[in-house]
Amino acid sequence: MPKRIEELLTLQVKENAADLHLNVGLPPMLRLHGRLAKVDNEPLTPEDTVNYMKAITSREHQEELQKIGGTDFGFAFKDIARFRVSVFKERGSVAMNLRLIPYRFLTFEEIGLEEKTMRYLLTRPRGLILVVGPTGSGKTTTLASMVNWINENLERHIITIEDPIEYYHSHKRSIITQRELGVDVSTFEEALRRGLRQDPDVFLVGEMRDLETIQSAIAAAETGHIVFSTLHTTGASRTVDRIVNVFPVAQQEQIRIMLSVSILAVISQVLLPRVDKPGRVAAFEVMLATTSIQNLIRERKTYRIISEIQTGGKMGMVTMDSFLANLFRQGKINFEDVLTYSYDPTSVKAELAAEGLIDKSMAAMKTEDISKAELKGQKNG
Repeated sequence: MPKRIEELLTLQVKENAADLHLNVGLPPMLRLHGRLAKVDNEPLTPEDTVNYMKAITSREHQEELQKIGGTDFGFAFKDIARFRVSVFKERGSVAMNLRLIPYRFLTFEEIGLEEKTMRYLLTRPRGLILVVGPTGSGKTTTLASMVNWINENLERHIITIEDPIEYYHSHKRSIITQRELGVDVSTFEEALRRGLRQDPDVFLVGEMRDLETIQSAIAAAETGHIVFSTLHTTGASRTVDRIVNVFPVAQQEQIRIMLSVSILAVISQVLLPRVDKPGRVAAFEVMLATTSIQNLIRERKTYRIISEIQTGGKMGMVTMDSFLANLFRQGKINFEDVLTYSYDPTSVKAELAAEGLIDKSMAAMKTEDISKAELKGQKNG
């Protein structure tokens, strides 16, 4: 007999597993420190996953599942934790993913970001701050920590527009207005447009999904508001190009100018498994919009942004390659992950070899050969 949903959620919270997967033909699976682990050995039946779905899904969301094949919502489990739930159909059966959202907000030190840099960004009077990275890289957690810092330290009206609401914020020094798509408002663009009439200081837009939302977010940042949002991109230069390329060619020049004026920072992040202890650690690229970078955006020279980040260390900027190399020096991540996520693995290999941290013969190997050698070493060990 399969475990009850309450037992599975309690176990997920206890193990601090990022995700719970419920699929027909497999036992319940936990995403634990980046890896998948079976909860038990008994595979779930179509009836099991339907029962799990009905136990936590409202009638409205069940109707949406039937109509379009999927639904997303936030779910509070007792007073223990919140989950972001995605229910969907696959091969004619119901499947579910439940992502754990901790109640406690992390400090910038715990996340791995420099507090001095974040304090500078979050006290700016206006501008666009983007947190980018692949799915599951911790973007939501980083944004929630930024909003919480403003809430605790500044007197602001913060409007969040989310799909669904994940972290719940209580009013502290700031006023927090949290709006959920499909419940409180129809679209991100509509919420931004209406929000401008609600005396806002700060907007959090869950995701810049389309042209209208991107245009509204940039306009809000230009007109005297801090705007936070996310994109599924990697790196500052790719993020700028992605935003510009969403627009028709005739509008791209204007958007480049608007973006160069409004953008404050792009923070790109990935989550990696730790080797020093159980858990994961974040690696970051941090770009701050200097006058030089603003000019590069206007002049279509985004490929040179990485050089500006490399020379902007005193301002709080850092490249992903540098951050990854430092995590390796500290013994927190393995060498294979350094190579996998770095933009210029050849330079990183050479740098670490020059410091004597890796064998020079390994520095001369191709990345895929290093992966094989490390895997063989793990097996022999």
